[in-house]
Amino acid sequence: MGNPDEQPERVWDEYQWERFLQQQDRKTEQYMDLLEKYMDHPDRDQIIAREMGWSHLLDGAENDWLEEADAQLASELGLDAEDNPDAESEDPAMGDFEMHPLYKASFALTVWIDQLFDELGDLQNHPSAVKLATQSAIASAKLAAALSDDDIDEIGMTIAYLKRALKAITNAMEAAVQLRSEITLSRDRFASLNNRLFEIRDGVITLMGEYRTEWRRRYSA
Repeated sequence: MGNPDEQPERVWDEYQWERFLQQQDRKTEQYMDLLEKYMDHPDRDQIIAREMGWSHLLDGAENDWLEEADAQLASELGLDAEDNPDAESEDPAMGDFEMHPLYKASFALTVWIDQLFDELGDLQNHPSAVKLATQSAIASAKLAAALSDDDIDEIGMTIAYLKRALKAITNAMEAAVQLRSEITLSRDRFASLNNRLFEIRDGVITLMGEYRTEWRRRYSA
């Protein structure tokens, strides 16, 4: 029998998950910025550990430092190999999101954009092209994170990732409009690109609505 004084674990809503993910982003960006800044510094590991506040790593073995630092970063963010939706996993179930029609459309978009850029020539240094490709890829990654929880145990987390996918695909749509004004892009190709972007955007919005309805059904008193 459970302890009657114990409080039931509270389920996070989408806004709590959003704050958590923002904290995750800030910590990760700080770590990567420090790693890039001090990559060639002889005291790199000591400096990064001190800046991140990881005092217990200051005397760590150099060969294992990056692995330990990554583990520390995950620990501070409240993540581990099973909880982190962005982490790689050998569990076949983690690949189920790949069968979702919305993820398949998103992944197909990234492939289509790569092929388009190959046909149009070198656009690697073109800001609008880079933004279009990058934001489309980010949208696909966020959709993978959102759709990887088959049991929908954390609806708030799913919605938070869908919101990030929506933001990325909206940025991609803006980049597509800008790119068309800067390079020669046929009406048919732009229409195809636009249709793909709108299909993903509308799909994300629909999913968000479905998950919010399910949240209210489960948790609204």
